[in-house]
Amino acid sequence: MSQREIVLDTETTGLDPTTGDRLVEIGCVELINLIPSGQTFHVYLDPERDMPEEAFRVHGLSADFLKGKPKFVEVADQFLTFVGNDPLVIHNAEFDIKFLNAELGRVERPLLKMDRVVNTLSLARRKHPGASNSLDALCARYRIDNSRRTKHGALLDSEILAEVYAELLGGRQSHLVLAEAQSIIVDQTTGDFMRKRETALALTVTEEDLAAHAKLLEKLGEKAIWQRYL
Repeated sequence: MSQREIVLDTETTGLDPTTGDRLVEIGCVELINLIPSGQTFHVYLDPERDMPEEAFRVHGLSADFLKGKPKFVEVADQFLTFVGNDPLVIHNAEFDIKFLNAELGRVERPLLKMDRVVNTLSLARRKHPGASNSLDALCARYRIDNSRRTKHGALLDSEILAEVYAELLGGRQSHLVLAEAQSIIVDQTTGDFMRKRETALALTVTEEDLAAHAKLLEKLGEKAIWQRYL
């Protein structure tokens, strides 16, 4: 069964929505079985306020650039439709959920619950206790190219976090079978994965072998496991 998850990141005007800080960018990447599907949700938002210099230095989004962009109320329903009820994968999740719920509450939309959130910062701290577990530090640890990340950006950070998340769960190699799904078939009886060959092997069984095998199956009866493969 396919597992859908949404990797999510935001950019804001500051650190605390209760003091008037607002969202200015949302970026989401859809994962199916840990692999980006190509479906994304990305929007810049008019925060309806000024942009503090400290925040501008982090993400580079100026008040002039954001002027005329959609207000959150205009994209709230699109955002909720995209994320659906699937798990949300977020680094330092409390921060983003706090801002998203402040915006959702302001426009009287359902709030996001923490029990659907996978906090990759918590995952990283359990896996690498005592080490730096910022997104940049994790990229360096897992040799993930983040050279494009000269400024924080919600969609780019979500794309990078998707790679980090796969590593935190065991590494990209452990999920290679999913990345090559087009060459995999599943035994409907046992549920086992079997790799499908590009070219079938040449048949080496003789007619005499097949006849002898048929006689053996008659002796074993209808419940013999070999009957599953006939």
